[in-house]
Amino acid sequence: MKPALLLTACVLLLGACRDQGSRYPVEDVRLSGATLTDNSLLALGQDQVRALLRQQLEATKRFEPTEGKSLGQSRPWRMTLDLPFTREVLKDDGQHTYAEVGATLVLERFGGDLPERYEVVGLGEIRLDSEKPEARRKALREALEAALRQVSESAVLQLSALDRDNGALVQDLHATDPRVREFALRTLAERHHPAAAPLLIEQLKSNDADTVRRAIGALVEMRAASAVPALIDLARGKEVGFLQEIVFALGEIGGSEAEAYLYTVAQGHDQPAIQAAAQQALDTLYASRKHGTPEARGTDHADH
Repeated sequence: MKPALLLTACVLLLGACRDQGSRYPVEDVRLSGATLTDNSLLALGQDQVRALLRQQLEATKRFEPTEGKSLGQSRPWRMTLDLPFTREVLKDDGQHTYAEVGATLVLERFGGDLPERYEVVGLGEIRLDSEKPEARRKALREALEAALRQVSESAVLQLSALDRDNGALVQDLHATDPRVREFALRTLAERHHPAAAPLLIEQLKSNDADTVRRAIGALVEMRAASAVPALIDLARGKEVGFLQEIVFALGEIGGSEAEAYLYTVAQGHDQPAIQAAAQQALDTLYASRKHGTPEARGTDHADH
């Protein structure tokens, strides 16, 4: 073989080995929710949907069923699939109808110091070519397969992020694939890495309520004191339920700025429910401070 061809073959072989990645043992695949039971148009039973999911998991070549196998020290993952909706919606300014299926896949693992739980989502969309029942069923099933493919691929990306070191994850924050960026950020936040806090604070500006709530939860978990001013700004003009969530988040994060804000709200907000929530958050903050931990005093190691 010529030297140039040999070099090319070696590069391709190394790339293939690098791309194979870890294989993840899967103990169980479960289904939850009533969408399948109530959906006569989709007309698929749970066993059929489970089989479709297994096919998509196998297609990634990264998941391995554990039936009858010795795992040694490996801890298998348990998967639970929910289809929160199957629907038909008008799009393209009302010109076309699309079949849509939403999928949520929960990954859980037990047996370590703490249980692990991660969630990935997918949305399959297929345009309807006809209003006939068989065409609608075909489109809905294709949308289901697309959603299952998305959650299977996202599950690989999520678990791959857990295998990467912090330096690699920080680089992944600049990846072109938004899913890679999302799972890198999730993992860095879970590890309380300082690179995560500014990006999570930026997500507080999102128009998507779920994105904002996830960002708030991660910032609370990190005890990110740098997020307090942004959370106070976020609280302006919010409805009572969401404002209560922000107030409790500030009580968990703590710090002098959060305490001053909560005291002001507890004393003078025009909604009694918000006053009560702020006082409860203050009580949480005071109780935490009494224990004397750095986190309870509002010191955020993610900010240093």
